[in-house]
Amino acid sequence: MILANAFCLLFFLGTGADPAVSAKSNHCLDAAKACNLNDNCKKLRSSYISICNREISPTERCNRRKCHKALRQFFDRVPGEYTYRMLFCSCQDQACAERRRQTILPSCSYEDKEKPNCLDLRSLCRTDHLCRSRLADFHANCRASYQTLTSCPTDNYQACLGSYAGMIGFDITPNYVDSNPTGIVVSPWCSCRGSGNMEEECEKFLRDFTENPCLRNAIQAFGNGTDVNLSPKNPSFQATQAPRVEKTPSLPDDLSDSTSLGTSIITTCTSVQEQGLKANNSKELSMCFTELTTNIIPGSKKKVIRPNSGPHRARPSAALTAVSFLMLKLAL
Repeated sequence: MILANAFCLLFFLGTGADPAVSAKSNHCLDAAKACNLNDNCKKLRSSYISICNREISPTERCNRRKCHKALRQFFDRVPGEYTYRMLFCSCQDQACAERRRQTILPSCSYEDKEKPNCLDLRSLCRTDHLCRSRLADFHANCRASYQTLTSCPTDNYQACLGSYAGMIGFDITPNYVDSNPTGIVVSPWCSCRGSGNMEEECEKFLRDFTENPCLRNAIQAFGNGTDVNLSPKNPSFQATQAPRVEKTPSLPDDLSDSTSLGTSIITTCTSVQEQGLKANNSKELSMCFTELTTNIIPGSKKKVIRPNSGPHRARPSAALTAVSFLMLKLAL
């Protein structure tokens, strides 16, 4: 047992050659070697490997609680340039993909005798404030968006990968479901059996991992190195402002646009009449009379009164005749 654990430790630390991929490039093996060159990464990685491989009893293969704690310390305290390379390395063969799957020691941190219901696992996660927060971050940053080029919110691959890694070390820890080097599928260790009338909700929750285009694209892009400078992490959007339109003065409720001209003309005519201007000497009154007679509102039954009409206003010729007759009578 001790010899087997020692061999396993050497395998994960990358100190020995991997015969299955000796003739090929193994990016996951390269990532493990890079971690060994960093003191902090090597120390914390050796710690969680040792703890997660420590058998408690014949019936209890490890202390999962301590294993999860050591994993959280590793992913929280080691820079992503090391942890991401190990967790999201690209693979061309099954041996490489299996090394990638074994990164988190799934026999202790991930797998169990039976798969619990996914909704029960989610409920268990929500009872812990840190797990609940990490799960919420995952849903926010890895939510599939069909309005972006990458299927990720704001095209931010890094936020999605960080949220995924943040869930490792909890009961809802996700991992690769198999050693397929091309078809990337990740999932928590759970199923939707026994969901009853909540089966649709359970399947939806599970698909957020197994059929998530944002998460899948983010993992592939990181492994291929195509996520560099794809987009700013926090892009700022400038709202396009509509051109400013000058407002026209509003009309009274009882008037429409078609009556505005007639209203102004009537006001002009009234002011001219109140000033007692003569019709034959006032250009303004003449214009007023002309506009009133040519801009009658269609359908209106009201008559337009001429400025010089009406019984109270005598014609100039009639007034001159009356004065002449009076002067002749006084002379006689």
